[in-house]
Amino acid sequence: MATATSLLCEDQFLCPICLEVFTDPVSTPCGHNFCKNCITQHWSVKVQCQCPMCNEAFKRRPELRVNTFISEMVAQFRSSLQIKASLSSEPQQQANQGEVLCEICTETKLKALKSCLVCLTSYCETHLEPHRRIRGLKRHKLIDPVENLEDRMCKKHSRLLELFCKTDQMCVCRSCAGTDHKSHHITALGEEYEGKKAELWISGSEIEQMIQERRLKVEQIKESVKLSKEDADRETAAGVQVFTALVQSVERGLAQLIDTIEEKQKATERQAEGFIKELEEEISELMKRSSEVEHLSHNEDHLCFLQSYSSSLNTAPPTKDWTEVRVHSSYQGTLRRAVAQLEETISNEMKKLSADAELKRVQQFAVDVTLDPETANIQLLLSDDGKQVNHQDIAQNLPDSPNRFLCYSVLGKQRFSSGRFYFEVQVKEKTDWYVGVARESIDRKLIYTMTPRNDLWAIRLKNGKEYTSVVSVVAFSSVSLFLKSQPQKVGVFVDYEEGLVSFYDVDAAALIYSFTGCNFNEGLHPYFNPCDNNNGKNSTPLIICPVSKQFTH
Repeated sequence: MATATSLLCEDQFLCPICLEVFTDPVSTPCGHNFCKNCITQHWSVKVQCQCPMCNEAFKRRPELRVNTFISEMVAQFRSSLQIKASLSSEPQQQANQGEVLCEICTETKLKALKSCLVCLTSYCETHLEPHRRIRGLKRHKLIDPVENLEDRMCKKHSRLLELFCKTDQMCVCRSCAGTDHKSHHITALGEEYEGKKAELWISGSEIEQMIQERRLKVEQIKESVKLSKEDADRETAAGVQVFTALVQSVERGLAQLIDTIEEKQKATERQAEGFIKELEEEISELMKRSSEVEHLSHNEDHLCFLQSYSSSLNTAPPTKDWTEVRVHSSYQGTLRRAVAQLEETISNEMKKLSADAELKRVQQFAVDVTLDPETANIQLLLSDDGKQVNHQDIAQNLPDSPNRFLCYSVLGKQRFSSGRFYFEVQVKEKTDWYVGVARESIDRKLIYTMTPRNDLWAIRLKNGKEYTSVVSVVAFSSVSLFLKSQPQKVGVFVDYEEGLVSFYDVDAAALIYSFTGCNFNEGLHPYFNPCDNNNGKNSTPLIICPVSKQFTH
């Protein structure tokens, strides 16, 4: 005969509240069955006790007792399910290295499926079956398999460590919570776990952020080292170029000194040779005269002697007074003059090479600048590519905005708030202009640039000949500049952190002027003012030029 459980389906053994197989099933007076814990908790939150199935109300909470018949039926049902599962499941595999082993297996140790916190034993699927079937064992606390279950028990009370004392920051059992930790802040282990896990997640996020920040800093340092190496290579190359040129100047100076000394010596030798030749000729004539005198001195004929004597005196060879004649070449001052000339040459060469190297250095920071039409005065005409600007007599019909200048000015689109940048502007054939950099907050509605403020650093040309530096620090001020030649192209270099603005004559590779100690505390923009066209005399545009490729890497 078939058993009772074989005629019943699984739904008949499910609690209507938790929808799980009954645990300690109880019956209400209206005849419906529930898990004892489920119906007790359900009634604890209700003002009136009533059946969750038929809503029959009870005047007082019924006394609930476990329905032994249904409990036995549930036990048999669970057992039949386990048997079916064991018959249909694949054979259990042996435990791998590092996995928790079943402590009941005697021969081949199988992998533990659960650990019991009451028995303090880990069980494989086969040896776990009694905990799923026997009523007393069902109440045991099963967890995922772990080793050293004794560590989860209180050493003092031999009870499960299932609570956490926040006061002493330690795990405790329920006996500890009622004795040694009675007045302490006690929470459930799971609750503390979730809290600490959340803190750990936050801490992990903060640590991850710190790791990312430090990785970014490492990359920044590496980039700084790379840039420093590039700067060092450039400075080394420039230094080699400068010192090679200086050595060549010294060598040329030495060669010129040697040539000068040798030429003087050769001139002295030529002079000496002339004197010697002249002296030798006089000596030859004098020797002839000496021979005649000697011969006359032996003539004893009085008449002949006197006649010959008078004749010999009248034919005496001419001679030169050699008393003051000297052969001497003075080299005093030659070396001194050569050294002085060398110093001047080297000084000029150093200035030229230094200026050239400096210009090449700043040109490494060239940026692409384009004009911002939103800032341009309505009488300024900008080219389509945003690289040229000049003044025209007729104002354009453009919308007004807080960004647009009332004076004949326009800013570059590019904004710089750190680092270094450089750009070049062609000013050829212009008689008046301003070129420089301005703060982002520069007042666009002032008619004249010469107004007290602290927002502009520029140089200007006025009347085709007067160069001045224009700086707005506390109040407008300017410095007259005296240039050897009129720049055709002006280079502008800014070092934001150093507070430096420098202007260069690009063609002459010469520094025109530098503003130092500038206080940059906001973004900077390139600044251009082509000035009034002056009836066509100043109609040539300011042109933003690409930096020569020979200076860039």
